[in-house]
Amino acid sequence: MPIDDRWPALPLEDWRPTKETLHRYCQIVGKVRMALMPHRNHWWNVTLAVSARGITTGPMPCAPGLAEIEIDVVAHRLVVRTSRGETREFALHDGLSVAAFHDRLFAALEGVGVRCTILASPFDLGDSPAFPDDEEHRSYDGAAVARYWAVLRATQEVFTEYAGAFTGKTSPVQLFWHSFDLAVTRFSGRRAPAIEGADPVTAEAYSHEVVSCGFWAGDDKVPAPAFYSYTAPEPAGLAETPLEPATARWQTGPTGSLALLMYDDARAEPDTAAALRAFLDSSYLAGARLAGWDIDDLAAQPGGRG
Repeated sequence: MPIDDRWPALPLEDWRPTKETLHRYCQIVGKVRMALMPHRNHWWNVTLAVSARGITTGPMPCAPGLAEIEIDVVAHRLVVRTSRGETREFALHDGLSVAAFHDRLFAALEGVGVRCTILASPFDLGDSPAFPDDEEHRSYDGAAVARYWAVLRATQEVFTEYAGAFTGKTSPVQLFWHSFDLAVTRFSGRRAPAIEGADPVTAEAYSHEVVSCGFWAGDDKVPAPAFYSYTAPEPAGLAETPLEPATARWQTGPTGSLALLMYDDARAEPDTAAALRAFLDSSYLAGARLAGWDIDDLAAQPGGRG
């Protein structure tokens, strides 16, 4: 069966060292965004976005004007630019350690007059060294990063269409640098019960009922790229609800039920984008129906173009 080349192969073990390095690069960039951006509900102010050339912070306030940081996957460079026309950049290459990336990024920011401080330690990455000391993570396979970005681009297109079919509150399609997943979330509009013992970040993220979906490139828990969906709070019977396509399945763990469509299974479908959309729609309806959302009222009607 032919494979759609918009969805390239991305086996985790083929690029795990590069993924772990890129993840840390993105955490550093994301922490700069967190330092410069005003707070937005559910921590949407800290996330990154897929751009026409890679991964970006988007515009960030830095008096006077705006600044942007982009991991340019086309040219394999880190670029800092400002609304005043200033630019600083440096090459991304195999051997560029996290420590060197950190130091060069902050030198570039200083060079265009952007000053900020971050907590220079990785978030939720075990006992990984602090960014300025991390000489261990230094792998950068440009071809692998380009394949990853291709998957992000294709996934964002489907996620954006999915988001547009909903009239309720919806998150941006955004890259969460802490967990390194591209995600989009729908909200019922109702508050969720408080999570006992939750830290402030979790409490804010799950203050309202959600159905969230995303893509990650794989990790130790799920060692292969996959699309996922979950409903929070989780309604009873969720994991017994059928999913589409037929290769999608539920995985139940200590934190609840997760709908999974493995990336390789989606690639093997005649139309990967259509298979992904079917997965998003079926997992959303599974959670929303059981949770009592007003599905008809929240559905967007196709509109014409002026």
